[in-house]
Amino acid sequence: MCPRDAGADTKSAPQSGQPFHAPPPPSAPGFVVVAPPTPSQVPKGWTTGLCDCFDDPSNCCITFFCPCVTFGQTAEVIDKGNTSCFCAGTICVLLWYFFGVFCCYTCTYRTKLRGLYSLPGDMCDDCCTHCLCTYCALCQEYRELKNRDLDPSIGWVANQQKMQQPIPDVLPPAVPMGMMRN
Repeated sequence: MCPRDAGADTKSAPQSGQPFHAPPPPSAPGFVVVAPPTPSQVPKGWTTGLCDCFDDPSNCCITFFCPCVTFGQTAEVIDKGNTSCFCAGTICVLLWYFFGVFCCYTCTYRTKLRGLYSLPGDMCDDCCTHCLCTYCALCQEYRELKNRDLDPSIGWVANQQKMQQPIPDVLPPAVPMGMMRN
């Protein structure tokens, strides 16, 4: 290190004996560099609470009026396309219409979702949650998938295609041409 650089470091280094951390390099305006999450950044528990239904008002309204639609969408994504939204929603409607209860079916998908992401709880908790707070549980499961970059509203195939798209290279910003003479 040349003497000129040594003087620059002592001026910018903290005087309290703390280690000096240089600021990150500035990025190009308009571009955001997104790094994939590290294992420590992946949530260990539920990303939203059971009663946070109004975090996604549109899904809250759909679930209130047509819970079988929300269930069908989440079931398709949780089953990775093995169960269609239509099939899961229809079973849900039939159980509701003929038996007046569909929570015994919907709770099984909460258990599957917990298994996919190692979420806390057990099957008894899932059953009680769906029997006592069906709408809140369906909304929470929908938000959980969205928070983990899966959008239940577009279906499994579209989510799979979205996951397989290559991340575009970051290009330098386009520089507009200056004033020109004619």
